[in-house]
Amino acid sequence: MGAGAMDEIINWGQMRHAYFIGIGGAGMSALARYFKSEGWEVSGYDRTCSWVTTELQKDGIPVHYCDQPDLLPQDVDDTLVVWTPAVQKDLQELRRAECQGYTVLTRAKVLGMLSMGHLCLAVAGTHGKATTTALTAHILTSAGDGCKAFIGGTTKNYRTNYIK
Repeated sequence: MGAGAMDEIINWGQMRHAYFIGIGGAGMSALARYFKSEGWEVSGYDRTCSWVTTELQKDGIPVHYCDQPDLLPQDVDDTLVVWTPAVQKDLQELRRAECQGYTVLTRAKVLGMLSMGHLCLAVAGTHGKATTTALTAHILTSAGDGCKAFIGGTTKNYRTNYIK
């Protein structure tokens, strides 16, 4: 299975590792936190150190900043590689993952797959998406209904971009 296939079925029960290429992005880091909360071994690459990557490391998610294909998890069959199109397609880590047969999916594809079979509220538009998502998640959580929210920014009250 490679990037771009639209009809993939992932055997989530077989997977144990989630490796993120571009882990420091708002959407990517929220997904990394989700997989970590689900008991997966999570790690990843980002081009630069940031507040987000530092927080991920504090949460036990290893992050490195050099393009090093040898840092991909060794077991191809139990590793999901998630990448963001914000990363150049010729990155060595991404190329190795694709060439060696890892399951490689975009962030958008993984997010869509995770929402299948669940009630999903999605916020779209040009301005205010992260704020609206955070407010909606806070209301649902405060009301006792709970939710999982992937937010396009870090909230001040929760200090994260993933609410569970």
